[in-house]
Amino acid sequence: MTSVTALIADDEPLLREHLAAHLARQWPELQLVGEARNGREAVELFDRLRPDVVFLDVHMPGISGVDAARAIGPLAHIVFVTAFEQYAVQAFEHGAIDYVVKPLDEARLAATVERLQQRLADRAARRGDDAQLDAALNELARRLSRHPKGLPRLQWIRASVGTTVKLIPIDEVAYLRSDEKYTLVVWSGGEALIRKPIRELVDELDPEQFAQVHRSAIVNLRQVAQVTRGANETAEVHLRGRSETLPVSRSYLHLFRQM
Repeated sequence: MTSVTALIADDEPLLREHLAAHLARQWPELQLVGEARNGREAVELFDRLRPDVVFLDVHMPGISGVDAARAIGPLAHIVFVTAFEQYAVQAFEHGAIDYVVKPLDEARLAATVERLQQRLADRAARRGDDAQLDAALNELARRLSRHPKGLPRLQWIRASVGTTVKLIPIDEVAYLRSDEKYTLVVWSGGEALIRKPIRELVDELDPEQFAQVHRSAIVNLRQVAQVTRGANETAEVHLRGRSETLPVSRSYLHLFRQM
């Protein structure tokens, strides 16, 4: 397959770069003809370039990936790039569209590439079905609207470490601690500072997994080994495999009353 073209749309330059690199390894024959920073650019580039495949981030400023997909319609094979797998997966089971999860998973992308190649090999199936695509997009929009603020929970954190940029899976984060204008992210692979305050991060994290235990600290509850109560209605959180502890202020002590 030598004439297949693709467009990538994502508001994160690093994600566009990573997806392009993964595709170059897994599908060397694929020709990347354009990159878009938002949904509006994606539609404009599609109208001009008419690629066979369009990779769309679900959440982009302005026109979302879902709206861009509606505008493109069945004229291309749509692949959504999303951190919202648990809400979106059933929408993709219609077969009209596919998805990959970010941070990018090699196995999931390989399966998507194989399906795209099979569909493209069958020229009769090259163009999708309008009703099927509409049903899939309607289901995806419905599921996204159920989530608070219509946004997915944070799945990874981008942090600068030396001269490199790390994509840290949220499950690997042990805790986050305020450090003046920055937030210190501590995970299984090390530590890094990011330019986002604790008060913003706490709204983006899954409350079933992360809890604010102090005005300057958020802990991954799955990393908690034990909680030691102290004087004056305070406590300390002990983490699995780590020597440091985190303070629990009186305002947050109720989170651990059952422990």
